Amino acid sequence: MKNLFAIAHLFLMMAFLGCDHSESVSGGANEFTSDESLAGMIRVPASNRAVSLGTNEATAKSKERPQMNVVLDYEFSMGKQEVTCGEFNDLMKPATGLKLDCDSKDLPATDLTYYDAVLFANERSKAEKFDTAYTYGNASFDKDHHCTNLEGFAFHPDVKAYRLPTEAEWVLVAQTYWNLSESWTADNSDYKLHKVCSKTDSSARVCDVMGNAMEWVNDWLGAFRDTTLTNFVGAPDGGSLGERVVKGGSYRNSAESINLYSRGDVYTVASSTRADYVGFRLAFGAIPGATWMGTDGKAATSRIVSLTNSAKIRSLTGTYKAKLAFRNDVTGNLAYIDYSSGILSVTEIADSIEIYHPEISPDGKLVAFCTQIEGVSGASSLYVRTLDSDGSNLVKLDVESAAIPRWRVLDNGDTVIVYVTDAGNNKDDAAFASTSTWQVKFANGKFGKPEKLFDGAYHGGISDNNTLAVTGARLLRARIAKTGSTVKDKARDTVWYGGEQACNVSLSKDGSKRTLFLDFAGKTGKKFVGEDYSTHERLFMADSNGKLVESIAAPKGYTFDHSEWIFGGENLAVATLTNVNGAHPKIVLVNLSDSSIVELAEGDELWHPSLWVKTQASFNGENALDLDSACAYITETTGVAPRIMKVKMDYFWQYRDTTELVVIGSSRTFAGIDPEMIKSMFAINMSYSAQDMGSTLFYIKNYILPLMPKLKFIVLALDYDRWYVKDENWNEWFANIPGYEYDKNHGYWQDGLIGDMYEASQHAMGVNDYEYEAFGYHRGVMKSPSEGWGKDVPDVVYDPYWFDKDKSGYDFNLGHLTEILELSRNFGVRVVGVVFPQSPNYLKTNAWGRYGPTREAAKVMQAAVQELVEKYPNFTVLDEYHDGNHDFESELFFDEDHLCSDGSLVMTARLDSLLKTMR
Repeated sequence: MKNLFAIAHLFLMMAFLGCDHSESVSGGANEFTSDESLAGMIRVPASNRAVSLGTNEATAKSKERPQMNVVLDYEFSMGKQEVTCGEFNDLMKPATGLKLDCDSKDLPATDLTYYDAVLFANERSKAEKFDTAYTYGNASFDKDHHCTNLEGFAFHPDVKAYRLPTEAEWVLVAQTYWNLSESWTADNSDYKLHKVCSKTDSSARVCDVMGNAMEWVNDWLGAFRDTTLTNFVGAPDGGSLGERVVKGGSYRNSAESINLYSRGDVYTVASSTRADYVGFRLAFGAIPGATWMGTDGKAATSRIVSLTNSAKIRSLTGTYKAKLAFRNDVTGNLAYIDYSSGILSVTEIADSIEIYHPEISPDGKLVAFCTQIEGVSGASSLYVRTLDSDGSNLVKLDVESAAIPRWRVLDNGDTVIVYVTDAGNNKDDAAFASTSTWQVKFANGKFGKPEKLFDGAYHGGISDNNTLAVTGARLLRARIAKTGSTVKDKARDTVWYGGEQACNVSLSKDGSKRTLFLDFAGKTGKKFVGEDYSTHERLFMADSNGKLVESIAAPKGYTFDHSEWIFGGENLAVATLTNVNGAHPKIVLVNLSDSSIVELAEGDELWHPSLWVKTQASFNGENALDLDSACAYITETTGVAPRIMKVKMDYFWQYRDTTELVVIGSSRTFAGIDPEMIKSMFAINMSYSAQDMGSTLFYIKNYILPLMPKLKFIVLALDYDRWYVKDENWNEWFANIPGYEYDKNHGYWQDGLIGDMYEASQHAMGVNDYEYEAFGYHRGVMKSPSEGWGKDVPDVVYDPYWFDKDKSGYDFNLGHLTEILELSRNFGVRVVGVVFPQSPNYLKTNAWGRYGPTREAAKVMQAAVQELVEKYPNFTVLDEYHDGNHDFESELFFDEDHLCSDGSLVMTARLDSLLKTMR
């Protein structure tokens, strides 16, 4: 059995598919006819068809509520069957080298990533001479040729091509062919795939929408809203976790648990993960006027797509710690991308305030912006807010007018914002002299008292020593001083560039006093370039004396706008590209060293980019750590399990010298024990969802026991129902991650550390702020709401007879537990094995828990563990499940087998009481 889908931070998504079930849904089948022009497809004619997504049932998961209505006013085609293994291999083996291992070519193609599926769609489009619906820059593949990442990935709904169906299209067709009698479910499948359409008696019908293989659809997973949308295509991106939608249930699910509104799996689904029960079917056709709906609940007919990955940013800037902020001119909102997390989601902060010229603070945590644009006179307000999804902690500077904010760090360590009183046309000398440049200290979320620097609106920037200030809004003006004492200095105000028109002026932030600007194809510029060019087609750079030293051409078909030096890097600038229609569809990074240009983001109207890069951490000495590898515990293509463990490993290196107790194990431990509530000693929680005994042993053997000098206790999960797992998850999710390989090559630091690992961990690629909060709450517990343990008879989501069929998983886990006890005894560390409570309604099934096994098999496992308790005096078992006869109430649960935050407090208190007696 291959692995479950790679899991996420929250098991707000871990509850299994919903409880409602319908034997069939009538209506409309006679309107769907075979598409004679496309093999294996049915045609869905355009007739303003309405379909409902989600549900209003209170027991459904939050991502499935409320019910939302969608109208489809276009024609499309849908595959009658799931793509088969034979069909997939015939196209993909020549194209990418990927060949699925299937028992029969007529089985559904499964164990493939979302990216594998869309590449198949592209290959079929090309084979039949159509354009492709999906574009990307570079593709990444694992050792088995599965695609794990598509850099710059974008779906183009307006292209007539093969693609995955949208969730709305899938539900529209599926509801017509929803039929239990023609479905392979856990009730009749013997927990295995079956040949496509083998339960359907007509080749003209769409088959297997219910059961057999669960199916990828096209959409990013977003929230629903109580509204009606036309031609809905999902969320604009996958948010902080990069979540995708899967539909239809599989052969592993009971019939009563499969329904039309469910959108997920046991664990959160991401584009790069795969499972042997998830496949796909194709759709075909363009989607005119496609509508997305973002996290703010607002529908939009446009979106912003990140076009480069964190590795590329790292190669250009030397660090993953980079953020891009900009104005979405369609909405007027501030948007940003955090490259340090590897998940390139575009976050937009909805606000009624006009946002222009955002600039990220030197520490990367804040953003300043104003309400007036360069070149336009008038009053402007200046604000600072936290650069997070809520745009929290908004503060306004109380002055009459403040425009074009720029951050500076003074010699005394103060962080200030420089601004001008008016950013209008600077061509008139008298009008320019009536303006002024100011700075104001910003600390602890508050503005200080503004201080005037000098007359004139020098909003292009001020050098570190105040000897040069520049501006441009018609003319390229410079203020040149000798001593840099600002107001008291006798400075010379001059006009550079021959008095020709210039704009978008930006002074370098590296002390070189170089000035970037755009011009209007004047004589001076043409003479320097040596050829004709159009307005803003060239990005110019002048030295500290105003002499031109470099010119870079915009990509063909574009001109530049909104050019700015980046904060924290050398020879790099950021700008927008303007097309022939005057729109600003792209943001680019310009490398002034070699004139190369890297596309960062794409949308309808992207303005005023600010790119921040964190200054490199310093590691000196002969034994300096390799910053490309040290603590690099995630990559851009890793799933969510390593992302959770990145947070936990940061905690490990931060607290390894003080920790007395480590909690480790699966999602039940992740949700069930709160380290901050353990009062008897200092604790951290190093659990991640779907962790197994193999990976538990890995961390205990290589990190926890040898590198935590004050360690006294290890608390681990005893998940008997998951003892069919034999470290496949570890091998698949954590293989070839640089940080673990680096630690291994250094003997896991058994002979001593060679640098500050915690500092290195802060430098390496990390998860985003939302994940840090979710995964690292209270030093590592998962914060989850009370949802109760669900329906009366809960799902058993794995073959309950696995122990009877194959005991190798049990032997594997028992052996690893024994090794943990041996190692811990040698280090003088005690081990507490915790059996977490699950729904008592498993007593109504023949299964011991969510993943089986039978109750008779569970007794065998419990007896074996009891023998270990008798053999190892450092081992104690805390059983709070009692085979279902426990005293935890439903409100203490998040779902069938996970406690909620309130439940974790009860569980932790009981653990702490036990620890006090043992200590």
